Amino acid sequence: MPRRRAGAVALAMIVAGAILGAPVHEASASSAEHAAVAGEAGGPAARAADLVASMTTAEQAASVIMGHILSTDPAALNAYMAQGFGGFILMGANMPAATADLPTVTGSLTVDTSLPPLIAIDQEGGIVSRLSADTYPGSTALKSQPADVTAAAFAARASLVAQAGISVNFGTVADVTADPSSFIFGRALGTDPQASAERVAAATAAQEQFLASTLKHFPGHGAAPGDSHHAIPSTSESFEQWRTSDAVPFAAGVDAGASVLMFGHLTYTAVDAAPASLSARWHEIARDDLGFEGVIVTDDLGMLLSSGIPEYRDPVADAVAALAAGNDLVLMIAGSTPDTAGQMAAGIVAAIENGSLPPERLADAATRVLTLRLSLSAASADWALCPTCEPAS
Repeated sequence: MPRRRAGAVALAMIVAGAILGAPVHEASASSAEHAAVAGEAGGPAARAADLVASMTTAEQAASVIMGHILSTDPAALNAYMAQGFGGFILMGANMPAATADLPTVTGSLTVDTSLPPLIAIDQEGGIVSRLSADTYPGSTALKSQPADVTAAAFAARASLVAQAGISVNFGTVADVTADPSSFIFGRALGTDPQASAERVAAATAAQEQFLASTLKHFPGHGAAPGDSHHAIPSTSESFEQWRTSDAVPFAAGVDAGASVLMFGHLTYTAVDAAPASLSARWHEIARDDLGFEGVIVTDDLGMLLSSGIPEYRDPVADAVAALAAGNDLVLMIAGSTPDTAGQMAAGIVAAIENGSLPPERLADAATRVLTLRLSLSAASADWALCPTCEPAS
């Protein structure tokens, strides 16, 4: 699990400020303090295992769900998260009219201050952006620039996200394509595997100093034409072809220390007929071939419903199938109601009880999610305005 290093944070932000002329912050906590907190009582992984062992099945089930409701009301958000969900994703409907009020929104999502949930956002910059204050370069500009420009942009972006009380950024698009007609082209960080890999690694290393960064959409949208928001894109690309092309940016991001890997709803038919998000084989590849040890999250399960394919019309069944395949965190946005996440949790419990989901798979997923939550909560920093940075225009 990556450790946040205060010295590296300060350096990253000085570099970002120099390149971008943007308002950035530096952490004042020392590296020794971070190391001491991370190693206390056996470290986050050991503490997470102990916590999961003491949980009921229902508590474990809730802890592996990242939910969402359409609200900025602190009381409503707090009541929703009191159900024990492991995370919450912020979308446009969660953005208050005044940017200064966003920390109040994010703060209301924490029920137990000793164990904050994973608060996530899709802050890629450019085409996909939830924060109006993020004026830093996005993929359309970065894909033609050296990797150090990507590092500076994502260091500044991650600082902005972290200051708002957000701990996870679903912000690094590791998909690669040279096809301008591809729906992912405008969001990709490069048009060839190696150049993409360099920028993905730079974006990952920069963000990991502040929050948990995410690589998406594994195993890669570039080879599979179509938009997974409305269908399940498919490709006949072989595993060998994938290893030398689409896999390269993901491998670079994993090596750079990404905390989270998001699985896409897309099918590589030569590897598995099932969408990668529901494929045990692709999860084995991520763990064994790429060596990823962090949290695996699904892309929005609501997208499976939007595909119109009958076998994916039940979000509860999709959540159980996703966990069984190897995901640690199930994400549901499109088509959800305030009751959906609770229904998914109940469905997971039922799957454990009827034997269709092994209890050790749920415990493993819950442990990975809790480990990340504990690691992030132990890595807090005091933010102070960088004195050499110019105010935002």
